[in-house]
Amino acid sequence: MTTSIAKLARRPLATALLVALLAPGMALAGTAKEKELEARIAQLEQQVQALLSQQQQQQTQLTQTQTQVTEVQAVQAQRPAVPEGKQPIQSTTIMTAANPGTTFSYGGFIKLDAMVTDTSDGKIADGSAGRLFYLPSAIPVAGNDVDGGDPYTDVHAQFSRFWFSADHTTDAGDKVKAYIEADMYGGGNNSFAGNETSTNTYALTLRQAYVSWNNWLAGQTWSNFQDVAALPDAVDFVGPTDGVIFVRQAQLRYTSGPWSFSAENPQTTVTPYLSNSARFNTGDNVLPDLTARWLTKGDWGHFTVAGLVRQFKYENLATDQGDTETGVALSVSGKYNLGDSDDIRYAVNGGQGIGRYLAFGLGSDTVQAADGSLEALDGYGAYVAWRHAFNPKLRSNLMYATAMFDNDPLLTGFGVTERSQSWHANLIYSPFPKLDIGAELIWGERQLEDDRAGDLRRLHTHVKFSF
Repeated sequence: MTTSIAKLARRPLATALLVALLAPGMALAGTAKEKELEARIAQLEQQVQALLSQQQQQQTQLTQTQTQVTEVQAVQAQRPAVPEGKQPIQSTTIMTAANPGTTFSYGGFIKLDAMVTDTSDGKIADGSAGRLFYLPSAIPVAGNDVDGGDPYTDVHAQFSRFWFSADHTTDAGDKVKAYIEADMYGGGNNSFAGNETSTNTYALTLRQAYVSWNNWLAGQTWSNFQDVAALPDAVDFVGPTDGVIFVRQAQLRYTSGPWSFSAENPQTTVTPYLSNSARFNTGDNVLPDLTARWLTKGDWGHFTVAGLVRQFKYENLATDQGDTETGVALSVSGKYNLGDSDDIRYAVNGGQGIGRYLAFGLGSDTVQAADGSLEALDGYGAYVAWRHAFNPKLRSNLMYATAMFDNDPLLTGFGVTERSQSWHANLIYSPFPKLDIGAELIWGERQLEDDRAGDLRRLHTHVKFSF
């Protein structure tokens, strides 16, 4: 019993001692935890403060952005409304030297021509124009006993072209236009750079360069005597060249409604007496070539009539020979739509001294008499072309053309061209707009006054991309 009492007496004492020993540690533990909590609270307060500051910055930026948007909307509201329809890509001028508000445009096409030619009476001279496109005057005519030889091939890209245009409307509503166009056909070249041995380099050639102001035009462009809108859809450079009026030259033109009038650069082509030398040009003219045209058009197509009055003049100071002659010519042409898929294009041309204007000068304007006087030669030409579209990607054209000249063999001799004619048939495939892949079969014939004739057979192909 004494032992039990002793054990009971010792338990409170042990408990007291244990409490006395643990109390300081518990106090110390409580103090450390409070410090840790205080540190965490301080850290959270810093984070909250940072978030509040960031939110204030974002709110400031949103307010500034909203202000800017409001200002832009106010400026846009003051601008005039954009009209309906297709709008120009260029809204301001890129031509620093031009009048304010002048717009600039650029275009053209890349064209590769490849052709195989077979001529009956000898070959067309290599490098000449007749090797590049159908040119009736280049068809060799020698006689039935001359062998034309094997067919020959030509490939070139000389008809690729580009143009620039600057258009301006004044505050008073006057419309002013400047236009220039060039290609690589007909330009000069040197014997190394321009030949087909190495580089096939060709010089830039001026096609058109003019300025127009309202109804007036001054500069070089298509003759007012030519109906460009009636030209057939050909793979060849021109197509039915025999019957086509084809001239670009310097001129002054006035247009009012359906009427247009022009004074154009004069030039006279002359066949010497009995063709004892080569045909030549003379610029002795005093008066310009004068033209007048009347045009009517509609959904059905167009119809036009043009007249030409010319002066022919030649002076030979060495022989004291010379003369002046006049000529008058007429052209009727147009295009008639036969529904959505077909159209007919045509032209009939004729008159005195029409030679320079018809078929790239197939005949002369004049012939010289023995005394040096000039006589205007009568010439006639015509063509008709039927165009048919099988579908939006495939189309075909069938063409016929002819030209003839009323030569006086007592003056011209028998070695001059009396007539020519040609047939053309093509297929043109456009896998997508502006890209044409075409092939054209051509048969042409040239006949002289002595009834000798030569013919040409050609397969002409091209790849053309317009831009």
